[in-house]
Amino acid sequence: MLENHQKVLGRPDVNRQARQWLADVANRREHRETRLRPIDRFQPEALRPLPVIPYDYRDSTEALVHKDLRIQFDANRYCVPHRYVGRRLTVKADSSSVAIYHRVEEVVSYPRSYRRGQTFGAERFERVLAEQRPAARRSQAQQRLLDSLDGLCSRAVVEAYLGDLADTDRSLGRQISELLDLLRQYGPEPVAGAIEKAAAARAFGADYVANILRQQQSPRRPQPPLQLRDARLNALVTDPISLLAYDTFILTTEKESNDAPPTETPAVESIGDDPKPGDDPC
Repeated sequence: MLENHQKVLGRPDVNRQARQWLADVANRREHRETRLRPIDRFQPEALRPLPVIPYDYRDSTEALVHKDLRIQFDANRYCVPHRYVGRRLTVKADSSSVAIYHRVEEVVSYPRSYRRGQTFGAERFERVLAEQRPAARRSQAQQRLLDSLDGLCSRAVVEAYLGDLADTDRSLGRQISELLDLLRQYGPEPVAGAIEKAAAARAFGADYVANILRQQQSPRRPQPPLQLRDARLNALVTDPISLLAYDTFILTTEKESNDAPPTETPAVESIGDDPKPGDDPC
């Protein structure tokens, strides 16, 4: 019947009557709950435009990050940074992209692939993980050691010492860690001098460097000469002994033995059953 009424009166006339009813009746009577008239409560200047929030129409799901940095989605595997291993992240996908979120923060995004069994981002994030492994930390620790000793001793000496230390059966990472502890305990300058002494003595190891530092920190006191009961023995003075003469004698003897021509051993006559002169052969 309303439709027939609208057809008779026309839609513009119905809208005019509705607006007139709101302005003259509905908005001027007291509201039963607020006890205020709508015309008094409505303040147009207090209105603010709504923020533009586009509707997120993407397919959304949660996925667990496995130890290999991968999550499973749509028959493919997508890699994320290693810090998210063991967590559940949100995957949102549309026709062109796959985006992975941690809460509201986007972690990484990939182009959408409709092939199956594909892996994306492995090379990128596995390289980052490899840099965080012990070998990489060891290189960083080695760089800290070199930077701490820079200018106090030859960098080439320290690098050569660490290179020779790496050739031993000791753990280079542990040795560098112990050298850094010695830096904190004794300071850069004493450690630099101790490393130079250890390198000159071909003593490779943080324990050798620590021993040198301890000796430098607490040098030995010279012991007084031994006093014998017989004063005449204490007055004896001995000539300093040099071993050069013995070395010369030994080297000369070895040289002569090596230069002497070989001699043939004289033939020895057999005296077993051979007949002697004058014996009867019969």
